[in-house]
Amino acid sequence: VQLQASGGGLVQAGGSLRLSCAASGRTFSSYAVGWFRQAPGKERELVAGISWGGGSTYYADSVKGRFTVYRDNAKNTVYLQMGSLKPEDTAVYYCAAVRLGGSYYDISDYGYWGQGTQVTVSS
Repeated sequence: VQLQASGGGLVQAGGSLRLSCAASGRTFSSYAVGWFRQAPGKERELVAGISWGGGSTYYADSVKGRFTVYRDNAKNTVYLQMGSLKPEDTAVYYCAAVRLGGSYYDISDYGYWGQGTQVTVSS
């Protein structure tokens, strides 16, 4: 599975952005997907995850109620809708797919990574 994240940019605090993670491969619908972010000097953190069918999701406490992850398997794409953005959301955002049989809660289970997309939130 090859992944490509897009949709990042510069936005003012309180604004919104939608990130997209487009995947190649006909079996993309079999993979759980996570969105991670990494700010300068900080560890990469999982912010949201979604099961292969979209019926189960996870959000980090820091984004709960502001971010929504969803997927369109017909388009081989997973989205991260980000709202009420804060300066502390500034980071490079990555999407990744979980190895079959793995869990989107466990970073070690992610076997396929896309390149990052920069999100910058100005105050």
